[in-house]
Amino acid sequence: MRNLSTFVSLGLAAAIAFASPVLAEEKAAPFTDAKEVNLVNLLPPPPANDSAKTKQEIGQILTIQVTRTPEMEARAKADAEETIFRFAEVVDNPKFAKENLPKFSAFFDRVVETEAAVVDPAKDVWKRTRPHLLYPDLVKPAVPLSKSGSYPSGHTTVGTLMGVVLANMLPEKRDAIMARAWEFGWNRVIGGIHYPSDIEAGRISGISIAQTIMQHDDYKTEFDAAKAELRSALGM
Repeated sequence: MRNLSTFVSLGLAAAIAFASPVLAEEKAAPFTDAKEVNLVNLLPPPPANDSAKTKQEIGQILTIQVTRTPEMEARAKADAEETIFRFAEVVDNPKFAKENLPKFSAFFDRVVETEAAVVDPAKDVWKRTRPHLLYPDLVKPAVPLSKSGSYPSGHTTVGTLMGVVLANMLPEKRDAIMARAWEFGWNRVIGGIHYPSDIEAGRISGISIAQTIMQHDDYKTEFDAAKAELRSALGM
């Protein structure tokens, strides 16, 4: 029994030792934050919960809810993941994968973290109630739930931001990339988790963030390296 106890203890210690580096891994550093890109000053306030605009938007959401197909729901669920590799279908190259693009992947990790650094403080100011929380008996989301503020849409912001940056790396595919970025945001309405006005604000936010970080030296350096790696991997 003592030997078994010792074996279990050693196994647990080994598991903790192997897990520690993963737990200690730091998030990527954002390229900017809410101090530089203050969305509270940039965007108009969201419509009030009892406003005619919000009621009209709830009507849109309910119409979509009864007309969306299983395929639309599946796509909205997949787009809940905030990753540049959701653009794989428009890049349309088997080499467009994380394991082939370490510099590119690390660069876009920073891009994704930038959205949260800018958007989350604005969400906390406005605290717009999400559709499924405002009308819980009516709105039935098809995507993972969230209790954070609804406005602006963070997913739409990051989708737009990723689209702008990726389109600058692959200008040959700009139209398809930006169409995919627009769909990425709209899928939050299809999923029942956001209002259309959240999406509009998210698109403005994403473009504003992109315009800001493009002026930063660290962004320029990492962008150039990521772009070179991507185009080489894709044979472009």
